Amino acid sequence: MACSVIERSMEAMLLLLFFLNHFTEVAGDVGTAASYDPPYLPTKCPDYSSLDQLPETGLFVAAGSGVWDNGAACGRKYQVRCLSGLRRPCKDGSIIVEVVDYCRSSPCPATFLLSNKAFGAVSRIPNAKINIEFTEV
Repeated sequence: MACSVIERSMEAMLLLLFFLNHFTEVAGDVGTAASYDPPYLPTKCPDYSSLDQLPETGLFVAAGSGVWDNGAACGRKYQVRCLSGLRRPCKDGSIIVEVVDYCRSSPCPATFLLSNKAFGAVSRIPNAKINIEFTEV
């Protein structure tokens, strides 16, 4: 009898490990986001010196110091998803944004400052500060 209880416990443990390994997503980093208004030029990233060089989708960000990496963040793309904020601002889903600038405020008020279009894609409330999950893609 003791053997069958131990065997069942082992089977349950193995099944749990299987599901955790195969059916959970790896979470990204957690940070904050706010919106920033035009003009979006000039930027600190050298490849974005004119409006036609900004992403056509309008989904771009200025990176805070924690992501900036002395300019190495320029051109990086991140998947961003709203997690929470005051008055439940989050929209469902996620977006892909591109780093085109360094946060102009010191200290930067957020991990990322999203273009107005990018912010509107993840938040129902303009000019809010939201908590986000982000992953480099």
